Amino acid sequence: MSHRGSRVLRLDALARVEGEAALHLAVRDGTVSEARLRIYEPPRFFEAFLVGRGHGEPPDITSRICGICPVAYQTTACQAIERACGVTVDGPLAQLRRLLYYGEWIESQTLHIHLLHAPDFLGHPSAVELAREHRAAVERGLRIKQAGNTIMEQLGGRAIHPINVRVGGFYHVPAPAELIPLAERLRRAHDDALETVRWVAGFDFPEARYDGPFLAMRDPGRYAIDSGTPAVMAAGAGSNGATPVRALPVEEFERHVVERQVPHATALVSELDGHHYLTGSLARYAVSGRWLHPSALDAARAAGLGDPTTGTVCRNPFRSIIVRAVEVAHAVAEALRIIDAYEPPSRPHVAVPPRPATGCAATEAPRGLLYHRYAMDADGTLTLARIVPPTAQNQAAIEDDLRRQVQSRLDGPGEPPGDEELTALCERAVRNHDPCISCSAHFLDLTVERG
Repeated sequence: MSHRGSRVLRLDALARVEGEAALHLAVRDGTVSEARLRIYEPPRFFEAFLVGRGHGEPPDITSRICGICPVAYQTTACQAIERACGVTVDGPLAQLRRLLYYGEWIESQTLHIHLLHAPDFLGHPSAVELAREHRAAVERGLRIKQAGNTIMEQLGGRAIHPINVRVGGFYHVPAPAELIPLAERLRRAHDDALETVRWVAGFDFPEARYDGPFLAMRDPGRYAIDSGTPAVMAAGAGSNGATPVRALPVEEFERHVVERQVPHATALVSELDGHHYLTGSLARYAVSGRWLHPSALDAARAAGLGDPTTGTVCRNPFRSIIVRAVEVAHAVAEALRIIDAYEPPSRPHVAVPPRPATGCAATEAPRGLLYHRYAMDADGTLTLARIVPPTAQNQAAIEDDLRRQVQSRLDGPGEPPGDEELTALCERAVRNHDPCISCSAHFLDLTVERG
């Protein structure tokens, strides 16, 4: 069939993503008329069953939302509750909380780079086949991931769904001597992380460009992860060295980010001031790249990402794998800095007495900005819970990216693309954004209807 004809592609289950989702793509007379990322997992109702719980319970409950990013949910929940109660966690406790978050960044981003995303660039259907040809690279990735897991175990009590985190800090904090073996492992991981940046920078990257707005946390002087204020970089900004960024106070988040239900997904779709937008690695690099750790900044320049200190922005979704590798190098280096400067706090947590109030917070999960809001009554019983995860925010931008990339291939030179080629392109386009739909991965089935 000519590529100017019509067809419908249905990808019933996307491979190598965290969770269960499908894709529906319709081409009418050579034009992509519809691209829907169909998230069909049933609703999980976390917000509903948080209501009526005590104000100390959200960190443990929300961590079960995701086995890949539990610390993101714990940290954001803690900060929202603490803000509602008028409490600030700072000093060594804040540093330990950031160190734990870096552990999650290291293990989660490394998992995506080596096991989920790299096979796309090297022509392999899975990490198993990739390991046969690139054993050293995969083993290097597993070493880095283990370093992140070790941070999680050391500070969180275990690598998945940590049990040592509580509102106000931790149940137990380590002595400096307990972190010495961890620092030794991280020094080795830092060399591995920089080598990973060099490795992925050598991949072949298709031409693509996302020109919409970015949303990421911003904390001047620091590559924001668990602090700062949400910030928006305007559509198309950064290509000429200018990086205009406007603050979006977290208290005003829901005035600007509006969620709506769509028929094809159980996830809510978000819009920022009426437009789709992107959060995640590309957004963070655009908003905060100038504040990367010096070793990570040098690695980014050498990898061809340009110099973020002069306002250069990466807008090619395929190159997001390089940005994630740079972020891993940054996280390892910063984790080492925290350990080297660590002095135990006087107590493992601060008191967070309840009061009738509402509090909200946002942090940077590996896959993008995560927002929580809680309201409680005088005895700390939650009366409201609101959670806006990164993948739901990115859904509309991913769908738009699919339309552009498929349309570009249909209009391009050469033989008309077949169903297998379009399927592979669509899966790659989705995996560029590392959607975290739940905690499992499935194989791909494809059905093509021709008109």
